[in-house]
Amino acid sequence: MNNRKPLIYVVDDNVSICRALALLLKSHGFTVKTFTRAAGFLSYKHPKLASCLILDIRLPDIDGLALQQTMARQGIAIPIIFITGHGDIPMSVKTMKAGAIDFLPKPFTKKKLLDAITQAILKSKAHNKEQAEISKIKRRIGTLSPRELEVFRFVAQGMLSKQIAFKRRTSLQTIKVHRGRVMQKMQAKTVTELIRFAQKAGITTSPQA
Repeated sequence: MNNRKPLIYVVDDNVSICRALALLLKSHGFTVKTFTRAAGFLSYKHPKLASCLILDIRLPDIDGLALQQTMARQGIAIPIIFITGHGDIPMSVKTMKAGAIDFLPKPFTKKKLLDAITQAILKSKAHNKEQAEISKIKRRIGTLSPRELEVFRFVAQGMLSKQIAFKRRTSLQTIKVHRGRVMQKMQAKTVTELIRFAQKAGITTSPQA
């Protein structure tokens, strides 16, 4: 999709509600994709856009709670706004604890829905920005040689160059050279920044001796 407008998914088995929400949201500048079944939403190829999901809690195939759990398992990080005509407090608490943005009983006001969507889109944008940074860090890690990656891992654990040299039974100067190349390739200005990169990429575990 070339359109960079936020994408709002609507999953509700009531076609009239899907149409009404699509008209409302398009009038506010959103791109809208509707589904009457959860399975259709899951099989859809979700583009990397700021987005959110307006989800009916009761669906004929997979209910909203089950869909929320499935999305979490599959790594579909799209913020959810639940809507329902059959909700109760325990159900709303359960969905919110699982990360939902809001739980709106039908009928809800346009303002409440748009406010929830604004919050959801902000969360989606922050997540997408974070994922883009992680991808960039991993691309840089891919440029490291095996020895540089090893040094990177040791530095990420807070080890000093002399400690790394002792552990690897090599000269301090050799470790300093590797460390300098790591800093350059990772585009890290400080060791603190380098450690942050390692944490974001999830490679702070110890290398094999």
